[in-house]
Amino acid sequence: MARRALSQKCLTLVQCLESTVPVAIANSGMGNCRIGLSGGADSLALTAAMAWARDHRSGPLAGVDVSARVIDHGLQPGSHDVAVQAAQQAKDLGIDGEVVQVEVDPTHGGMEAAAREVRYAALAGGPPALILLAHTLDDQAETVLLGMARGSGVRSLAGMPARRDQIVRPFLTIRRADTQQACRDWGLDWWQDPANEDPSYARSRVRSAMDTLDQVLGPGLAEGLVRTADLCREDADFLDDLVDQARVDPTQPTLDVPTLIALDTPIRHRLLLRWLRHPNPDGVTRTHVLAVECLLTDWHGQKAVSIPGGHVTRENGRLIRSTTSFSGPTTARD
Repeated sequence: MARRALSQKCLTLVQCLESTVPVAIANSGMGNCRIGLSGGADSLALTAAMAWARDHRSGPLAGVDVSARVIDHGLQPGSHDVAVQAAQQAKDLGIDGEVVQVEVDPTHGGMEAAAREVRYAALAGGPPALILLAHTLDDQAETVLLGMARGSGVRSLAGMPARRDQIVRPFLTIRRADTQQACRDWGLDWWQDPANEDPSYARSRVRSAMDTLDQVLGPGLAEGLVRTADLCREDADFLDDLVDQARVDPTQPTLDVPTLIALDTPIRHRLLLRWLRHPNPDGVTRTHVLAVECLLTDWHGQKAVSIPGGHVTRENGRLIRSTTSFSGPTTARD
């Protein structure tokens, strides 16, 4: 990247990286960073900002080991050409770029979830590295709105964390319009993903609805949703800490009924959710949690409760989780 004066938008992105990524490097002990690059404006701006911080600044990211990885899901005609072009853009910016092809199986959880799962796995493959993702404030707001629409709990409304394990999202305070303007200022042409306009995807529908809601409710909707996520994250972290303090192991196939009944309801529900999701994380809902709750608080010798991948019974003062389907009409004993 040729050295020239930074525009204010570009400088903001660079400074954002310098204030977040070095902390993650220090806390993780990982000295190298890997950018998840799609070729879109957000990830392209992230790549350009990292290149500038590494090569043209004397700040904490000067000389940092950084590369870019482009995941080709193969879901659209010409996707490989798009991926190759994105990797070349990274190389033009002075950052090594590679393309990784993956196969997406949408039979479990739908296309969006399946693509996300294989993408994250592909980004994490190879030598350990911090994975930098370019999710913006707008993405965070859409995530919260999706959680609201689905009736999800506080953890889902907490949105995406700025850092979890090796994943870092340094742009969660940056608007999408700012990454696009930064690309223009850097003279970069980004790829417009047609999936972002495809109404068959829930996130695309939410993205479209955000513009309408802004007009109906007034400006500041995205920022308000992100503030909601921040508050929910604090509450969710606090509740999760209380669950940990309960000293009940959700990996065990049985749980003690008196111990569970003694817990406050929100803590008990979160613990039951962890327990039910341990053998089979997919498909467990609040409906399953409340059904199992009845085995504790409304016990009258009822039958087993079916859950994804098995069933739960109550016997001799314990809840018993089985990974086999329940087929008999027998009443459980206590």
